[in-house]
Amino acid sequence: MAAQRKASRYIVPVAVAGVAAATIGLVPALAAAGDPDLPNVTAQQLIEKIAASDTQTVSGTVTISTDLGLPSIAGLLPSAPAGGGGEGADPSAKLTELISGSHTLRVAADGPDRQKLTILDGSDEYTLVHNGADVWAYDSKSGEVVHEKDAAAGKGEGAGKDRKAEKAPKGMPATPKELADEVLKAAGDTTSIGVGGTAKVAGRDAYQLVIKPKQAGSMVESVKIAVDASTGTPLKFTLASVDGGKPVLDAGFTKVDFGKPDASAFDFKAPKGAKVTEGSADAFGKGGKDGKEGPAAGLEKGFGGPLGSLMGGAGEAGKNGGNHPEVIGEGWTAIAKLDTGAKAPKTEEAPKEFQGFLDGLGDKVSGKFGSGTVFKTKIVNALMTEDGRVYVGAVTPQALVDAANAGR
Repeated sequence: MAAQRKASRYIVPVAVAGVAAATIGLVPALAAAGDPDLPNVTAQQLIEKIAASDTQTVSGTVTISTDLGLPSIAGLLPSAPAGGGGEGADPSAKLTELISGSHTLRVAADGPDRQKLTILDGSDEYTLVHNGADVWAYDSKSGEVVHEKDAAAGKGEGAGKDRKAEKAPKGMPATPKELADEVLKAAGDTTSIGVGGTAKVAGRDAYQLVIKPKQAGSMVESVKIAVDASTGTPLKFTLASVDGGKPVLDAGFTKVDFGKPDASAFDFKAPKGAKVTEGSADAFGKGGKDGKEGPAAGLEKGFGGPLGSLMGGAGEAGKNGGNHPEVIGEGWTAIAKLDTGAKAPKTEEAPKEFQGFLDGLGDKVSGKFGSGTVFKTKIVNALMTEDGRVYVGAVTPQALVDAANAGR
């Protein structure tokens, strides 16, 4: 356990890379034979269609596949303890698993007050349910349940029904067309946005919005979004790296129904013999209990992050907190710089079982800035200098070295 705790500080670049890759974007596979014949649309018209989408009800099956190009870390991290206060049902650990490998999920949403997310893992299931004032998390493997009351329940009831009548904040685009204009204007000289044909996704006709960097030095080859031709709801997302190979992130519906899910879909009753931990929004919600994240926060992450895009806005996007790093450059080649003030850990000091992993992940580099290590993935790279500076971005390792050499 001591070795595992010591190893945990070496996993920081991996965690940063995983989170950053997940927040850059997701998107669909290229068009293939048999794709639907749909009326031609421009990129602006397609963006307007997405902006005008008001999907409130949906159910279906989603597959998520992530390939960051990382060496295997199986067995290197401590496993969650069994029993004792709902640790087995802790959403933070379960949702973190989605940043690697392939996963199948069942999802359902009926407006802002009813959502359900089930992660399937062989015969095991992990379920998050929000039904009015009740939020449940259940892990079939550990037999544990966490239940909390949502203090804000009911405030969102009916939200979305009158969205068209709502006024946009001052200075913000008030119509889908204005939003599309702003998106294309913001793309400027850094981004190419176009329509890359059509596709069949989950049995539905879809257009493909293709986004590509114009700037040299980005690790992003393309971002593709399959947009439902009828509703404007994103159906599939794919993020491709300039390194080629499998997509860094491929997430999309394999089955989808935009009808109103049956109310019983959001009912939950703790299975017989399950250990139930009761909590509240204060104890298990935003702040968590004993460092654990409650089911309400877990659902916010699930339906507000990558899944939020798939659900057509059923959740609220995750919010950044804490101090903001210095940002160097702009667009696709922006680099975040942090000065930790601490010397970088030395690879040779890592536990033996972890050194092989680090050897496959990092390269020693040097320059005017001194020396350091570049930790590499297929999409996000990080340079950690010996004096404690960290440069992170979806850019090539050389771009990070150049930024450090420039004293930026």
